[in-house]
Amino acid sequence: MTIREYKDYDVSEILDLYSDAGWIAYTRDPDSLRRGYENSLLILAAYEGDELMGLIRVVGDGATVILVQDILVYKRYQRQGVGTALLKEILERFGDVRQIELVTDDTEKTKAFYRSVGFMSLQESGCMGFVKWGEN
Repeated sequence: MTIREYKDYDVSEILDLYSDAGWIAYTRDPDSLRRGYENSLLILAAYEGDELMGLIRVVGDGATVILVQDILVYKRYQRQGVGTALLKEILERFGDVRQIELVTDDTEKTKAFYRSVGFMSLQESGCMGFVKWGEN
């Protein structure tokens, strides 16, 4: 497995990955997804040869705060260390950033995954988070 920056947006590849994850809100509006990619701070992808295994997309200022917006791994590659490798690469590259945030599903699987790489819930850190969903 190699990890490298994802610079050449391939709409069919990205839509396939998001579809595999069941993230249909993104696949319904591919133009917005493309704009999101174009405005991201960093996108890294994991490959086996030329085959995309998964990716991670980060937004933010890169100095005081970043948000792990997307982390997706094809189902056939899950539980093989792909997501962990992608996330650890982000944590290494942005190790000096004060806040590294993410929003995820409230399942034992996802909580265990993020805790395994050093994350804690906002409640555990004495904070509270808010979100306002758009119309899409």
